Amino acid sequence: MAHLPLSNERRRALQLLGVTAFHWVLASRYAHAQSPAVQGPEQLRIGYQKSAVNLVILKQQGVLEKRFPGTRVSWLEFPAGPQLLEALSVGSLEFGLTGDSPPVFAQAAGKDLLYVGAEPPKPDSSALLVLKDSPLRTLGDLKGRRIAVQKGSSAHYLLVRAVERAGLQWADIQPVYLAPADARAAFERKSVDAWAIWDPFYAATELAIQPRVLATGRDLASSNNSFYLAARPFVQAHPQVLRVLFEELSRADRLAQEARKDAIKLIADFSGLDAGVVSLFIQRRPSSPVGLLSPATVADQQRVADAFFKLGLIPKPVNVADIVWRPSAAQLAAASAKP
Repeated sequence: MAHLPLSNERRRALQLLGVTAFHWVLASRYAHAQSPAVQGPEQLRIGYQKSAVNLVILKQQGVLEKRFPGTRVSWLEFPAGPQLLEALSVGSLEFGLTGDSPPVFAQAAGKDLLYVGAEPPKPDSSALLVLKDSPLRTLGDLKGRRIAVQKGSSAHYLLVRAVERAGLQWADIQPVYLAPADARAAFERKSVDAWAIWDPFYAATELAIQPRVLATGRDLASSNNSFYLAARPFVQAHPQVLRVLFEELSRADRLAQEARKDAIKLIADFSGLDAGVVSLFIQRRPSSPVGLLSPATVADQQRVADAFFKLGLIPKPVNVADIVWRPSAAQLAAASAKP
């Protein structure tokens, strides 16, 4: 039987139907039965980056809009953690995810934020890169070199650890503070000698130009923790919202682990990143359910803060525990509830 050729309009309609069906099936597979609606705030503005796998999945599935039916949920993307926390500190966000260093710089600057949750460490997700033809072979070769890094980012601490491991002083290197997109451009045109960066920028560069890795977070004993932070008034007024956020973020992580191909497509469709890039950076990402900060995680973060102060990179010492959310017994039971 002959088939009539499809018009462009009909082809686009069928493609749209396919995409819609895919997202519906994916959402249904990992949605819990009859998830109860929760009274939320009037608005919930969430800051995220392309590396925020759990948040990106929630955004694409529209889960929070269903759990908080009376809430205007807004999603704002940022190139890095420092910019996200600046928005959080001035009241432009309620909730967001960053790496380990941005909260340290924010606390040292007097920003009124709270650590409310954490994901497990991701030591393989950041690296110090050099070009294939670079003469740099060891960490000691960093002496006197120009190294691109986003100031106050998790890669900033990675670079601090690299300098320490090399037996150098911070003054022995020339940090060049650039946002990731500008840093990659400088790296490729050889305006800098090395680049400290995290996924997915690390994965995208790795696949595109095949740089050499001088060291990863694992090599440098840099945990590369990820933290959820929130504005203090939001936490005080809506602890029940945090319970739902933790529940749904952990559920999204299960999708990333158990339906890897589906998750890669979901994230690639949203971000515009090549599926190969998404696949690579998700492979380096361990299972990442969300929970309250443990004493060990707080101690690990304190080491990050102390290192920055020792080098004079923040203006005063900070006590990380001072801004860690300590819910009441009732709030703790709710926030720790398993999905």
